[in-house]
Amino acid sequence: MKILAIDTTGQTASAALLENGVIVAEYSINYKMTHSQTILPMIDEICKKIELDLYTVNYIACSCGPGSFTGLRIGAATAKGLALGGNIDVVAVPTLDALAYNVFDTDAVICPIMDARRQQVYTAFYQWRENEFCRLTEYSALPIEEVIKQAKDYQNKVIFLGDGVAVHKELLLNEKDFCFPPAHCNLQRGASVAALAVKLIEKGEVIKGSELELIYLRKPQAEREREQKLKGEA
Repeated sequence: MKILAIDTTGQTASAALLENGVIVAEYSINYKMTHSQTILPMIDEICKKIELDLYTVNYIACSCGPGSFTGLRIGAATAKGLALGGNIDVVAVPTLDALAYNVFDTDAVICPIMDARRQQVYTAFYQWRENEFCRLTEYSALPIEEVIKQAKDYQNKVIFLGDGVAVHKELLLNEKDFCFPPAHCNLQRGASVAALAVKLIEKGEVIKGSELELIYLRKPQAEREREQKLKGEA
């Protein structure tokens, strides 16, 4: 079974190819380029390096949010285009799930936080229980202070990861039970999207590209600003 996974929901663009349980290739870029400039060339480079015929891929795994509105749409358009062109089924992998899946088999609570600006983050809480990866809360867009409060309520060590850590680290460092993984575990990875997609495929959570829906949690900034302007004029 071959799974091509992509993630363009945050600062990092990442693509990976998983074949029969092995990550054969992974390509990630976290630099000064837009995902529209990087994701297709990255996939093309993977195909060249491992002599992959895209038509032999069984599934396209797409990180489906929450995250950057532009990034989400670029990833979805890429996944849909590849799926349509090759008649390939799609697996929608929630971004926060895949990010938390970077951390394996720990007794700690895992809390991915993605910067949503205005002192808010996209987040959820997770834990490994009897070798099962469990989400403990709904996906949310919350003020960082509320996330810290919820984390402290677990009265357990909490591992924070994601691009929200760098933004809010000054507040997070004040808590003795909070800890942070090394750089290779901290941001979105196509390999984690692919690995988690295997679990979803086993549950039958496979769709057509046209059925792919994204998790937004908040309205786009332009729409929020327009609503605020209209309220001011009322």
